[in-house]
Amino acid sequence: LIDQTSIRIHAMQPPTSLNGLPGLLRYLTKAIYLVIQLLIYLSFRISKPSFLLLQNPPSFPTIAVAWFICRLRGSKLVIDWHNYGYTILALSLGKHHVLVRLSKWYERFFGQLSDANFCVTNAMRDDLQRNWSIQPTSKIAILILRLRNRLVGIKANKLNSYHLYNLRRAITLYDRPPSMFKSIQLEDKHKIFTTLAEEYKIFRSNSTNLKEETAFTRKTGKMIKYKDDRPALIISSTSWTEDEDYSILLSALEEYENLMKKLCKSKKYPRLICVITGKGPQKEYYQNLIKQKHFEFVSISTPWLTAEDYPTLLGAADLGVCLHKSSSGLDLPMKVVDMFGCGLPVCAITFDCLHELVKHEENGLIFRNEQELSQQLQDLLEGFPDRQQKLDLFRENLKTFQRRRWEQCWRQTAYPVFCD
Repeated sequence: LIDQTSIRIHAMQPPTSLNGLPGLLRYLTKAIYLVIQLLIYLSFRISKPSFLLLQNPPSFPTIAVAWFICRLRGSKLVIDWHNYGYTILALSLGKHHVLVRLSKWYERFFGQLSDANFCVTNAMRDDLQRNWSIQPTSKIAILILRLRNRLVGIKANKLNSYHLYNLRRAITLYDRPPSMFKSIQLEDKHKIFTTLAEEYKIFRSNSTNLKEETAFTRKTGKMIKYKDDRPALIISSTSWTEDEDYSILLSALEEYENLMKKLCKSKKYPRLICVITGKGPQKEYYQNLIKQKHFEFVSISTPWLTAEDYPTLLGAADLGVCLHKSSSGLDLPMKVVDMFGCGLPVCAITFDCLHELVKHEENGLIFRNEQELSQQLQDLLEGFPDRQQKLDLFRENLKTFQRRRWEQCWRQTAYPVFCD
């Protein structure tokens, strides 16, 4: 985005420290500050837009401010629904809390006043139409369209039928990975392993030459090869929030560790290196849990990867694990989209609409608990690295997904809405 000459980024400044204020007062102060900033930026610092595209969540106060600005300036409000804000709030307050109920009413009320809508799953599209009245021909849509046209001086008999049909309609726009998320060659894998080995010992071998040998690869002259006894590399990414229970992964790894101890020095299963990347409020909590584990055959690291290293490491991994549970049950984990873009098979915890992305036994596996995840690790990694039949099948099936990128989906699905 920075390199695009036709795009200007207006960076809004966060408020100064509000830590001394009580919780509710701090939240209200921050919201008022954000309202004022949004009004200034959208009213005076940018020229009148034809469309205002808003990603949701966050919902408060952005939807209301965006709707007001669009009505004031004669622009069209397009909402890109990635989840429902009130369901995220319910994770910490409970779904029956008064603030959660108010948030739901607020989000639904202003959501119905949008001019067009994108959403990330067919399940969300159906929910928006069924429960939020965001559908082609509702009476409130016709009333708002006629009122708006009167305000701008258009006679009611000149209603454009195409606009009437598309007003507030929810269109599914699936997330797809950008081009940086791709399969990589062994040379690039060796390079990212050597780079990370400088900081994280989990990537190092017993050799003192970090440039020539890693835990996974060895360079002899100009030739790079996988090591015959290399461990399997599992990767998971997280924001360390309440909607992802990483005790499930830790329990599954503990079961795998116990299995390896029973088998002693058998080569039936490989050693595991598990990388969990990301930042978030619960990271320290889980790091303390990991320190209490005394694994011999499983190693765990929780690094923070740069924007350049993250997609490369995904491309170098053998298996991805996703513990994202949608707060609404209607969105899909972007981390799996990124993994699939790199051709990386995934084991993902189940929720209602996950099947729209992860096809069980086709491009990955779906599990319900730590026992199922542990069994899937055993099934996928038995005989690794010599035998990878199921992983290879998943990788082959992911090639179709890899061919369809974000730019293509945008042009086919979203671009026509703005053209009209």
